[in-house]
Amino acid sequence: MGHEVQYILESKRLVWLVAVVFAVVIMFQYFEFPYGDAASSIFSVHRAQPTLSRTNQTETSYGIPKSSANITIFDVSNHTRPVDTLDKGNNVGIENIILSNDSTASPPPSSSASLTPPTTVNNTVVSPSVALNNSTPKPEVNVTNLDPSFKKPATSENKNNPPISAGESSVKALPPVKAVHERPVGDIVTISDMHEILEHNRALVRSMKPLWSSMVDQELLAAKLQIENAPVNNNDRALYPPLYRNVSRFKRSYELMEKTLKVYVYKEGEKPIFHQPQAVLSGIYASEGWFMKHMKESKHFVTNNPKLAHLFYIPFSSRMLEEKLYVTGSGSRDNLVQHLKDYIHLIAGRYDSWNRTGGSDHFLVACHDWATDETRKSMDTCIRALCNSDVGREHFELGKDVSLPETYVRSPQNPLRELGGKPPSQRSTLAFFAGQMHGDVRPILLQHWENKDPDMKIFSKLPKSKGNRNYINYMKSSKYCICAKGYEVNSPRVVEAIFHECVPVIISDNFVPPFFEILNWESFAVFVQEKDIPNLKNILLAISNRRYLVMQQRVRKVQQHFLWHVKPVKYDIFHMILHSIWYNRVFRVDPAS
Repeated sequence: MGHEVQYILESKRLVWLVAVVFAVVIMFQYFEFPYGDAASSIFSVHRAQPTLSRTNQTETSYGIPKSSANITIFDVSNHTRPVDTLDKGNNVGIENIILSNDSTASPPPSSSASLTPPTTVNNTVVSPSVALNNSTPKPEVNVTNLDPSFKKPATSENKNNPPISAGESSVKALPPVKAVHERPVGDIVTISDMHEILEHNRALVRSMKPLWSSMVDQELLAAKLQIENAPVNNNDRALYPPLYRNVSRFKRSYELMEKTLKVYVYKEGEKPIFHQPQAVLSGIYASEGWFMKHMKESKHFVTNNPKLAHLFYIPFSSRMLEEKLYVTGSGSRDNLVQHLKDYIHLIAGRYDSWNRTGGSDHFLVACHDWATDETRKSMDTCIRALCNSDVGREHFELGKDVSLPETYVRSPQNPLRELGGKPPSQRSTLAFFAGQMHGDVRPILLQHWENKDPDMKIFSKLPKSKGNRNYINYMKSSKYCICAKGYEVNSPRVVEAIFHECVPVIISDNFVPPFFEILNWESFAVFVQEKDIPNLKNILLAISNRRYLVMQQRVRKVQQHFLWHVKPVKYDIFHMILHSIWYNRVFRVDPAS
């Protein structure tokens, strides 16, 4: 009997010992694994992404999984609101008429319902399950195509590393990064949905935890804390509060960017694909050229010491990549993708910067339609400023990637030529569009409205005129300028409309408008779903003249954020692009770093 009691006691001690050891292991794993999820780290190579839960809202999870996802469909109805409800401003003048539901503290609760008739209701949100890929393969490197005169720079980061010979890779095994999210093809993402996705990603998605800590990580965390706790500030005369999702946060973030941000610009890469902005200073891809020009010339933001950099700029032109390497008629862009892949492994072999964060503090600025797909494999961890900001099909990740304004610059010597338009009282045309029949939306637009209504000036092509005067004059004298997508969601007409003080009407499902993290687009633009093109005139007429005057005045005020200057000025398009990149970097920094 005594032996049995002793056996039972010893068994209990053994069970308690095992339990204590297991608890210690779980706690250790919790603090050591980058996701803080010990169970999934131990028992599975994949980690299920947590979903967003809100009362009467949709659970969403988006990004770039490596395998297909199951789809669950939910219905979320947008809410309509009166278009004529106004608040009194503090000063006299139409610029002080503010809609009562405008908010400077948070995004509006619904999508474009306020700008469409009360009969229009949008419903569909889709949430896929997410598959994760936690490892990055180590591909071959071909540095000779990128920099034949390869010479190892003598920096403190790589001074102990042996030089690379052609065809040899010295790239360290790139650290795993957290997976991103994806929307299924064909689903319509409304502006309201985009706000939800952005907030979801802000709350749950982080950059990879750096392999080793750095002073810049603490500076980013400090900046994030100050932005989140920004004091209410509506007194800056240069910033009109209704234009912003939160003007106080934007102002504080912009101030911290000016005070803190340092960018390292890689020297590697051959012209004209790299380091030649002059080749892309005009035309519809001018944004990438002008940004590269101003970034490389900046003495305020650029640092020559990678250890001091909060961001690393990959200075390539997607337009020149296509022009120099694409074989016409081949139907293949594999060599373009490979060229960028080789470049990434070139810089990863020379610098520790990429390896420290898995590229999450690197960024690129690219306006060609192909850039989204070309950069998806080798640069998907980077912050990508892209004109083709399609959150539905093109793996554009809200909260990480930045919607780049597509700007049509006609005169590199004077990018502000033809700025402005007629006052509202002299804008006799209700709506205007002219353009080539790219994609499937524009033919539908013309089918319903070309030569059908004198108020709707909808054309395929206008007669040729010197300096494109006919097109510009229509922009300057129309109340609403139709910005219909082409082959892709982006169009230079969005910025052209703002440039000529015409209220933009965006017909492009799943298009993330520029500076979406900052601007309250619904306060100065109209969003119409592609399926509602037959009802376009009724939608515009449902907007009262009083509401139109408010929106047109706001277009004039937001214009400063969409202008290129020969020398950058505060709050202009160069600084706004850089700010959106900075802002996304700050809000993705891992608190555990």
